[in-house]
Amino acid sequence: MERRLAAILVADVVGFSGLMERDEEGTLHRLGNFRRSIFEPIVAAHRGRIVKLTGDGALVEFQSVVNAVDCALEVQSSASQRNGECQPEDRLELRIGVNLGDILIESGDIYGDGVNLAARLEQIAPVGGLCISDTAYEHIQGKISEPFSDLGEQKIKNIARPIRVWRWPCLDQVNDGAGPPGGAGGPGGEPESLAQEPTESGQASLAVLPLVSMSERADLEFLADGLTEDIITLLSRLPGFLVIARNSSFMYKGKSPDIRDVGRQLNVRYVVEGSLRPVADKIRVTVQLIEAESGSHLWAERFDQPAEEIEALQDEITLSIAARLEPELAKAEIERIRRRGSDNMDAWAYYNQANGLLMLKGWHRDTFAESAELLHRAIELDPEFALAHAYLSLILALSHMFGLPPEEDAESHAVAAADLAME
Repeated sequence: MERRLAAILVADVVGFSGLMERDEEGTLHRLGNFRRSIFEPIVAAHRGRIVKLTGDGALVEFQSVVNAVDCALEVQSSASQRNGECQPEDRLELRIGVNLGDILIESGDIYGDGVNLAARLEQIAPVGGLCISDTAYEHIQGKISEPFSDLGEQKIKNIARPIRVWRWPCLDQVNDGAGPPGGAGGPGGEPESLAQEPTESGQASLAVLPLVSMSERADLEFLADGLTEDIITLLSRLPGFLVIARNSSFMYKGKSPDIRDVGRQLNVRYVVEGSLRPVADKIRVTVQLIEAESGSHLWAERFDQPAEEIEALQDEITLSIAARLEPELAKAEIERIRRRGSDNMDAWAYYNQANGLLMLKGWHRDTFAESAELLHRAIELDPEFALAHAYLSLILALSHMFGLPPEEDAESHAVAAADLAME
């Protein structure tokens, strides 16, 4: 095989499955038009070679890192301008990763760690933006005017060593409310500190929009802002959830944005919004949890407190809201994973067989053993089938608890399966 050093660009359309589900023919038409009118001409102008096009993405090779990053910036700028002229449901938004690394070439295709890292960088890039490796960044300094933010060393999935990552738009641009040049604005609302930056693109994320005061009273306006800040602080302590920082959420204060736009701009899965208003001698706080991509309401609750005690009970209200939100967020994440399932239909069939076995045959050693075997088969076919790992963990834990372990060391295997499910 031939080896050489190359700059690799990996691009992917965000939320492509959802777009296809809503409008298959229209989405394919828009994607083809985007490739012909924007992506392919810009790549050609920067002397890139399109190695291959996937259903919703592309792999491109460049001889120059500067050309690769310039190309990525121009593609995102042009995409942003195009999206600003489209209806929200017709937008095509990209994530892009760029890396400089050693590649293997065979029959025109390219392989190797250099390609793998570019793909991982694409997965953690912000919507409408890009992430590049430190190696690539070293070669563009002084040659590209756009500023990048240093995210420090990041643990990237399936890459053994930590990788220093740079992102665009830089966090200063985002926190100032600026998006990618040339259009509707790109991802925003990044956390105030890099410790809050997601290291994996699959991490559950949410934004808490400022509670709206439905009164002209200044004290209630201050109370609404205080409650919002307290809710953000409490939810940020939830394990497994990334909560967008206050300065980004408060960009929407006084506005009535489309929740789907908020999800795209802040790159979050869930949005919490609500209001506060006087009702007789009480203050009513209403809070709702919304899935950002679809705009669907997942949960809503109202909290009534005596008006004269409202400030004294602020902590209690905040705790009540956070306590109700936490399980609803967990339920929403579980349902999201359940809907996703596995693309491997044989793996899915084995999972469904195991799922119904205990109900059909009862709880005894042979049933636990048969269920565990079916789940092992599902996992062999699809090692990243999270539900299969989770259900295997449950089966092994229950069998151990009832003294009917289907295999040796079932307890530690149950813990290992749970860890894999969460990963």
